[in-house]
Amino acid sequence: MTNLAHDLLTQATTRLERLTALTESGGLDPAVDLLVDALDAGGVLQAFGTGHSQAFAMEIAGRAGGLIPTNRIALADLVLYGNRDVSDLGGSALERDPAVVDELFDVSIIHPEDVFLIASNSGVNGSIVGFALAVKERGHKLIAVTSLEHTNSVEPKHPSSKRLADVADVVIDNLAPFGDTTLELPGGIGVGAISSITSAFIAQLLTVEVSRKISERDEVPPLYISANIPEGDAHNSALEDKYRGKIRRVA
Repeated sequence: MTNLAHDLLTQATTRLERLTALTESGGLDPAVDLLVDALDAGGVLQAFGTGHSQAFAMEIAGRAGGLIPTNRIALADLVLYGNRDVSDLGGSALERDPAVVDELFDVSIIHPEDVFLIASNSGVNGSIVGFALAVKERGHKLIAVTSLEHTNSVEPKHPSSKRLADVADVVIDNLAPFGDTTLELPGGIGVGAISSITSAFIAQLLTVEVSRKISERDEVPPLYISANIPEGDAHNSALEDKYRGKIRRVA
């Protein structure tokens, strides 16, 4: 087990170092520029993911050290704010259903100046591609976080025959291998999924780079501080008020 733990650490570290080098060489600049432009226009960063890719959206929206003008869009919103029954959330049916797109837009708080970040390891499921297409049809800029190795190895499931990477303005490779797992147990069983780790790192890199760019203009980036430190709630509430009607916070 010790060797497996070390091997997983190596797999993760190697990828995080590659993402760091990409950032340092300016590889994330096109995405960062889109995000800063949206914030300058008074827009919000709208993050969406299904399955385990919801973790990426949670890293973008509503956490300490994160940007305040952000929203996390989730399939669960169809129950919380729409007419879907909670039983609809079981399994992967909604994730693969292109028809949920209009419902998601109807229950979300979206303005023309907003930019979207969509995470999907495979980048081919119906709701993901359908939502991405709807984002572009409505005139928004779109950043995709996906595994290029995986998405190029599987057939699209959306009627358009498109992948998330085909639709986005900017594509960021999460560097996960086909199937996501990085280690192999006896018998060929895969273990050690990596996309959640690299996608969370990408989310934080984007947050850091956007904040750095705003700070370099001698402006204060609109960041959350922990609610568990003195004055945290007051600081956060004051900035959330600035974006009232544009952001939504749920537990």
